[in-house]
Amino acid sequence: MPAAATDASEGIDGAQVVAASLTDRGTLREANEDACGMHVEGASCALVVVADGVSGYEGGEVASRMAVDVTIRAFREAPASWGPLKRVYRAAQQANIEIHDRALVVTELRGMSTTLTAVVVQDGMLHAAHVGDTRLYLARDGKLVQKTKDHTLAGERARIGLGMREKGHPDRSTLTHSLGRELIAAIDRISFPLLKDDVLLVCTDGLYNVLDDAELFEHLARGPHTAETCRSLLDAANARGTPDNLTAAVLRIGVTSARPRAGWRSVFGRLLGR
Repeated sequence: MPAAATDASEGIDGAQVVAASLTDRGTLREANEDACGMHVEGASCALVVVADGVSGYEGGEVASRMAVDVTIRAFREAPASWGPLKRVYRAAQQANIEIHDRALVVTELRGMSTTLTAVVVQDGMLHAAHVGDTRLYLARDGKLVQKTKDHTLAGERARIGLGMREKGHPDRSTLTHSLGRELIAAIDRISFPLLKDDVLLVCTDGLYNVLDDAELFEHLARGPHTAETCRSLLDAANARGTPDNLTAAVLRIGVTSARPRAGWRSVFGRLLGR
């Protein structure tokens, strides 16, 4: 059955980049604690943000929505002279402060937090701010590579060569870092150059816990239409009965369009989606 999606699709349509995002509550959850959004700035800069509210807290849905909205707002308000990496990092920290402050004021939201992966594509470079276990993948030269670290107990133990004894261990996915828990969040900063034909995927654990890397890559490699790719990823995970909310944002670099090429400073335009 097709995914009954909450449509959060937006797009960048031009000679060099095309992007879309989609979020869905999944097959078992009554509410969607994932959120996603996009901001296109002038002719040279695009921001994609994905967040996953922490389950078990009343404010998971509020936290993820705030994370996306505040990050986009703060990024827009930041001076361009800061450069994209500083802008997105400061925007993520502002989102953390506002989530933290609201949780202190509203008793029902006490303890709320969220993951956040915010990706900026500008002039042939990717810059990202990341906290939690929402992932950024790069598909290039027939391979899919995870570019973010999972800030979870399992992820931390794996990085020091320990790992969890049982794959189904109940604490495997426990977050070690997130937005909202502390006044200053531990946020990773990531930058790397992009190449023509690169494909970027930002997704929550409701997707990658159900589809393995080979399956994710297979969907990304099927064709140039990012909105259709997002839909096919969500539909495939839902067909497996994913127990969690799920979100996918896909960005394709160097997509050829019918418009004349204008380099990386081509005009970003209309919305994609359904």
